Amino acid sequence: MSETEKQVVGRLGEDTACKFLVKRGLTIIDRNYLKKWGEIDIVAQNNGKWHFVEVKTVSRENLRDISHETLDSYRPEDNVHPQKLLRLSRAVQSYLLEKKIESEWQFDVIAVFLDLKNREARCRYLEDVVL
Repeated sequence: MSETEKQVVGRLGEDTACKFLVKRGLTIIDRNYLKKWGEIDIVAQNNGKWHFVEVKTVSRENLRDISHETLDSYRPEDNVHPQKLLRLSRAVQSYLLEKKIESEWQFDVIAVFLDLKNREARCRYLEDVVL
């Protein structure tokens, strides 16, 4: 079964977010940890601290024409609404219990802006979001 355009954009966004995190020194531990009550897109680690990362991706044409002001006018991370946060919180707690993790952790959001035609991407990283 082939992927829908939305699934392709989502997968590319997650791949881009992983590369972004690795460049910042994080190690990717897990991807798409799925429970019936929620999914964690990326689980990463840095200096003993666990990072649970939600990725929100949008496809745009020509990112060169988008200024920082324009990027701020549409915020994909605004789609991480209270109901989504509740599901993510439950998924994070499940992961911590299942893997017997007692270390420090945080929840992050990465907004990815993709220009598929020109093969470009921009990321906005929001660290330590309150669940």
